[in-house]
Amino acid sequence: MALASIHERELTVSRPVNNQNYTVGQSWGALRKAWKGYRIAKVQNDDTKMTEYANKIRKIQGELNIAVSSFPNLGIS
Repeated sequence: MALASIHERELTVSRPVNNQNYTVGQSWGALRKAWKGYRIAKVQNDDTKMTEYANKIRKIQGELNIAVSSFPNLGIS
């Protein structure tokens, strides 16, 4: 599910995500930043950082109840 397909109202709702202290909008922002970090680490060919960001991405996606990405190049599926 792309961020663009999420209704704008959902991003501003101040309800916690999975009993966390983060709003839906904050979680989407964190996911966007994690993807950016992953892409930078991939360009730099840094497998350690790529793995760190891949795990963060998967955790946030799970909390948002959206499809969880796999990273076969890192052995994460």
